[in-house]
Amino acid sequence: MATAISTTSSLSSILRNHQLLTPSKFKFTPLTSSSPSPFPLHCPKSISIFTRSNFSPIPKSLADDITSPSSPTSTYPLSSYKNLKSRLQNGETLYGLFFLTFSPTVAEIAGLAGYDFVVVDMEHGHGGISDALPCLHALAAAGTAAILRVPETSPAWAKKALDLGPQGIMFPMIDSAKDAKEAVSYCRFPPAGIRGSAHPIVRASGYGIDDGYLNSYLDELLIMCQIESEKGVKKAGEIAAVDGVDCIQMGPLDLSASLGYLWDPGNKKVKEALRAAEKAVLESRKDSNGGGGAYLSGFAMPHDPPLDLASRGYHMVSGATDVGLFRSVVVEDVKRFKASLMEEISDDERRDENDCDEKYWSE
Repeated sequence: MATAISTTSSLSSILRNHQLLTPSKFKFTPLTSSSPSPFPLHCPKSISIFTRSNFSPIPKSLADDITSPSSPTSTYPLSSYKNLKSRLQNGETLYGLFFLTFSPTVAEIAGLAGYDFVVVDMEHGHGGISDALPCLHALAAAGTAAILRVPETSPAWAKKALDLGPQGIMFPMIDSAKDAKEAVSYCRFPPAGIRGSAHPIVRASGYGIDDGYLNSYLDELLIMCQIESEKGVKKAGEIAAVDGVDCIQMGPLDLSASLGYLWDPGNKKVKEALRAAEKAVLESRKDSNGGGGAYLSGFAMPHDPPLDLASRGYHMVSGATDVGLFRSVVVEDVKRFKASLMEEISDDERRDENDCDEKYWSE
């Protein structure tokens, strides 16, 4: 039975009443407009407060989706908010950003700008695990899903990345179904895989607060394998069909280098290889009759813009990098200022010439 506490009750009186401190469900009695209160608080309706014994931390926006605080599925905010995997299953096309600066401020701006996901890139960015964590904090504050790209496909990197609690993990240079199976095994706890376990104390489980983590972590984790070599393209269908692979990320730059066209990623042969891999991945989903196969994920290029990727069946599209966006803006800003300055100097020179001409003729 709920114990009624007036919002006018003092903290000391509550602490003196031991019955009020037993593990039970409290209920606050709302104030009326005429109720005297020493606190500047007005509750328009009743507020239910749960003690730690039966409370699972969850944003208010998700409260309606929870039927029971003791549900075996995870209700922790890190894993539930705007889940990428469920959004893909609902047929959404998601737009994201690759993030290499490791600036929490820039990460938060990216999240607030409205990107569906941000790939924190530990492969080509300068940062590692300790640099990635503040960026994940910033993205979580902005309500944006984070994906961690690891620098290599290894159990150690996967373990450290997954313990941070991203919604997705991206493995580079996957060239075969065997590589993909190994990557998936790095994400699964024994006996299904070889992921090291410290789930009671890491961020992924809310430092042990999320009791449902072990029951739901695979349902909520997006496992992405990158195909970015000639060998990988030939095995694209087999890689996409591996159980546990949720998404195939195409790597156009490494692919062009693999084919001998490092300086020409828009080369016809690179495009042909890319299209072949795309077709194989899309067919893997058709062959599974909706029960499996991987989604397509890609990075836009000047010759292959984001909308073109979406029109070819990509469900995850990254349109830029934070470095690239900043570079373009600052270069353009400097050019614009210097061009305006030169125009101003030219205008001054013309005015000076006109003044000299007028002075000459006036003499």
